[in-house]
Amino acid sequence: MKTQTLTLAYFIFSCSLFAQQPVTSAEDMIGGLSQKKEMEATSIVKNVPFTNIGPSVMSGRVVDVDVNPENTSEFYVAYASGGLWYTANNGTTFTPVMDGAETINIGDIAIDWKNGTIWVGTGENNASRSSYAGIGILKSTDKGKTWKNVGLSDSHHVGRIVINPNNPDEVVIGITGHLYSTNQERGIYKTTDGGATWKQTLFINDQTGIIDVEYASNSFNTMYATAWDKDRKAWNFRGNGAGSGIYKSTDAGETWNKISLENSGFPTGDGVGRIGVAVFDENTIYVVHDNQFRRKKNQTKSNTDRLTKEDFKTMSKDDFLKINNKKLNVFLKTNGFQEKYRADNVKQMVRSGNAQPKDLAKYLEDANSMLFDTPVVGAEVYRSDDGGKSWKKTHTDYLDDIYFSYGYYFGQIQVNPKNKEHIYISGVPILKSKDGGKTFSSIQGKNVHADHHALWIDPNNPNHLINGNDGGINISYDDGKHWVKANQPNVGQFYAINIDHETPYNVYGGLQDNGVWVGPNDAEESSEWHQSGHYNWESILGGDGMQVQIDKRDANIVYTGFQFGNYFRLDRANQEQTYIQPKHKLGESPYRFNWQTPILLSSHNQDILYLGGNKLMRSMNQGDDWTAISGDLTQGGKKGNVAYGTITTISESPFQFGLIYTGSDDGLIQVTKNSGGNWNNISSSLPKDLWVSRVVASAHKKERVYVTLNGYRNDDFTPYVFVSENYGATWQNIGQKIPLSSVNVIQEDPKNENVLYLGTDNGAYVSLDRGKSWQAFSKGLPNVAIHDLVIQPEESDLLLGTHGRSIYKTDIGALQAFNDEVKNKSLHIFDIQDITWSEQWGVSWSKWLEARQPSATIEFYTAQGADVSVQIMTLEGSVLQDFSAKAEKGFNQVEYDVTMTEKGKGLLEKEFPDEEVAKRKNGAYYLPVGKYYAQISIGKETEKKIFEIK
Repeated sequence: MKTQTLTLAYFIFSCSLFAQQPVTSAEDMIGGLSQKKEMEATSIVKNVPFTNIGPSVMSGRVVDVDVNPENTSEFYVAYASGGLWYTANNGTTFTPVMDGAETINIGDIAIDWKNGTIWVGTGENNASRSSYAGIGILKSTDKGKTWKNVGLSDSHHVGRIVINPNNPDEVVIGITGHLYSTNQERGIYKTTDGGATWKQTLFINDQTGIIDVEYASNSFNTMYATAWDKDRKAWNFRGNGAGSGIYKSTDAGETWNKISLENSGFPTGDGVGRIGVAVFDENTIYVVHDNQFRRKKNQTKSNTDRLTKEDFKTMSKDDFLKINNKKLNVFLKTNGFQEKYRADNVKQMVRSGNAQPKDLAKYLEDANSMLFDTPVVGAEVYRSDDGGKSWKKTHTDYLDDIYFSYGYYFGQIQVNPKNKEHIYISGVPILKSKDGGKTFSSIQGKNVHADHHALWIDPNNPNHLINGNDGGINISYDDGKHWVKANQPNVGQFYAINIDHETPYNVYGGLQDNGVWVGPNDAEESSEWHQSGHYNWESILGGDGMQVQIDKRDANIVYTGFQFGNYFRLDRANQEQTYIQPKHKLGESPYRFNWQTPILLSSHNQDILYLGGNKLMRSMNQGDDWTAISGDLTQGGKKGNVAYGTITTISESPFQFGLIYTGSDDGLIQVTKNSGGNWNNISSSLPKDLWVSRVVASAHKKERVYVTLNGYRNDDFTPYVFVSENYGATWQNIGQKIPLSSVNVIQEDPKNENVLYLGTDNGAYVSLDRGKSWQAFSKGLPNVAIHDLVIQPEESDLLLGTHGRSIYKTDIGALQAFNDEVKNKSLHIFDIQDITWSEQWGVSWSKWLEARQPSATIEFYTAQGADVSVQIMTLEGSVLQDFSAKAEKGFNQVEYDVTMTEKGKGLLEKEFPDEEVAKRKNGAYYLPVGKYYAQISIGKETEKKIFEIK
């Protein structure tokens, strides 16, 4: 009893320390990476293999492209969270070259093509909701086979890298710095010894970094850099400030002077946002600017007589009541107001004081619509022809529909190296100008995704362009008139995934800016689909794809949506789509919906759907009608321009209808045991104000619940994982042995209560003892962010939804069967799946093509690493095939090709005189239908298991 009291006292004390948890230091980040590497080396699941099942065609966010100027079919593509990929055949195929690195998050790359040296600035240069921090500058001198961290480990996010073409050891780097906190390691850094040492040559302040650097093609000494003053919080993003501006160096980045001064022609002050720079020569420079100053109000009346939401913001009660009913009804109907809100009853609400005219405008303003309401100046292009002494805007009109209100996400401009009048700017569409920026036209092709972040112009053939965007890579040879896609890599950025129970089962998922897709789990990723024109995966919704729920009674009924709670019920069989987002009552404060709004179909009744805003909504009829079954389950929100104070996760106990848990983005975990009759806050003893990334009601014990908290939006990368055995009354920390990385998801195994799976911003883990210890997965799995994981119970498959490398799958049957009996054995073989015999084994329709070859996986556990002997035998003991393999402590797999030797064939035919085994076209003998033993031996220890060819 005394020990328990001490343990509880220590836990309460440690939780009080959590409340003051600081920003994770660079030293701790590097230490966490070392810890993970050590854990991978000793992990008993390091040989559990993961296979990437795609999808690929929608790709993911590109941040940079670097092309060999001597051979333009050879280039590298850097994906924000999907690593670095290399092609030597003009994008026909790509190979990942950074999967062995400690992170695959990238802000910028630079290639020394003469020497084959690759520089990678880790940590994305954009400032989106999922722009992951890096670990400094990585360098490879062997084309990506090995990587060395050469410093600046506290930079987090890298804007630009430039290499002196005449001295590859001289490198200048723009550092944007931490995304969610202040830090000193930002500005301009320079090395003259290949990264052995660094010198900070420009520092502005601890929240202003450098987003772009470029030098004049005829002089490395002449450089221009753009500073970006920004501050991101979970509830607000300021993408502009007085620290933003343009700097110039005339000594190769040793010293810098600010040149965007008062009276220079370029804006100054708090409204200056992100700036991209393109240098034609020492005199001619272009910049594209996200101008956050407010536009002047348009004094001219609109030609149309229709009402707009702006009309209601300042309208008096008397003026509202005078509006013609027909005119008001046109406004209400065309803006999607519910049927109950029509002219007569809305006027009665205003007349009685239950609503005000401004409520009609407020009813339409949610977080998603505000993305496209643009009171700011937005994108603009400036040019200097005197080396930056003076600047002039190139155009007279606003450049609308390029940045909208999220210009922080863009900032790229390029100039044709052969013609200074030809420029390109990247935003939601990509535009070109042939008159120095006076006029622009779109080169957004029909097969080109929106949101552009990189463009390479061939210096020898400026009509040859390579473009990187949120949907991958496009290539043009006619200056953007026509484009081809080069989306072979599996680099999808999933937010959420799910499965159905069809045969074979399908996988669903929502992706960053690439909608919602579905595909069969067993589809192979290859280019063969070009022949039929039918890709195995299908897009079922657009926007930023979010969570997916599938009706277990009818997999054609799917609930999914896009950002900020815009959800739909899809009837895929009848191609019907019904919008189901809950709406507040006119006059009430609008609901707040998270970017990734959670939804959940009740396991007790598949007509019942839950959806989390700031309140928990419940529909009893598939989303047609909604009732709020709670008050505000958050801390109430904060003033800012990002939806905050929202529910992020929902879980209902499979043991009891109405036993529901919710978690919020501001750190609250709530529980109701009576379908919302009353709620209790159960998070008071947990770390404060952190994003609740997951709450999971146990399927094995009614009182048990798991929680993960995420400090990513505080630049706190501590793994927070907790379990409660009493509905959240008290908590136990089970995350202390996990290497440093923010946690996104935890999931119980449905068959073995001791097995837990965990997804972090830097990989996946499993615990075989309910969190007392953790093992790192690594085989086939790079250090990528795992946003979601799901288990297909019938097939015993674990699927990982990654934010950068699409979806991975592995068979977890052996993990589910792991128990104390297996653990205490020195050798154990797990059940072997039956194999279906095929006439196609060893056969191809042409001698020039490879024959089809079967494979069976034999999984076993051993308490020690050793060489193992594998024998395939008849049930009578005749050895048909034997081979050896190496095993390591823990779970192992050997692949068996279902063949037997010439001698084995003779023994089998002798044992079964009626069985004649024919040699196949590839010269192999395959096991006929029947039952066999697979036997594994380690020294004197032997185990065997029956399997069947059906």
